[in-house]
Amino acid sequence: MSELNVLRKHLALTPIDAQGLQALSSKGKANPAAVVTLKAKTVCEGKFRNLTFVRNLPAHIIDEPPHLLGDDTAPNPSEAVLAALGSCLSVGLHANAVARGIALSRLELELEGDINVTAVWGVGDLSDKRLGFTDIRVRVHLEGDASREELEDLVSHANAWSPVANTLRNPVSVEVGLA
Repeated sequence: MSELNVLRKHLALTPIDAQGLQALSSKGKANPAAVVTLKAKTVCEGKFRNLTFVRNLPAHIIDEPPHLLGDDTAPNPSEAVLAALGSCLSVGLHANAVARGIALSRLELELEGDINVTAVWGVGDLSDKRLGFTDIRVRVHLEGDASREELEDLVSHANAWSPVANTLRNPVSVEVGLA
């Protein structure tokens, strides 16, 4: 067993605030129809490098790899989708572990997705094909003070309630127009 794995067995991840989680949970139960609107602003810096601004955070950078004519300075948009999915699942796993009293010592997700890129953003092969990811696979590496069955249930539950996973699974109305 590697030193990292030995260390993981003895250390718990820093948990989120259980009282804060309970308060957030109660707020959601009190108003189950509440909807918030999230906002972002994307500005093309040049070539395929884009800066996306969310709240008052530093710019989130998106670029393309060299084989897609980018400068390889950041993840591309599809990789960012995988990152968003992985992060959303991780947040859900951690929150539900805390809610269930499970101390996690390892929470890592490996994601991969299959995508046909021959349409090249609508300027390449425009024959009939499915655009976007056709398959996404997520391998969750999860360790903590729970049985394998409890961890499997945790993964299943977080997957079922992940906003990003469900955005990918379910049809979403997307409106794009010139301002």
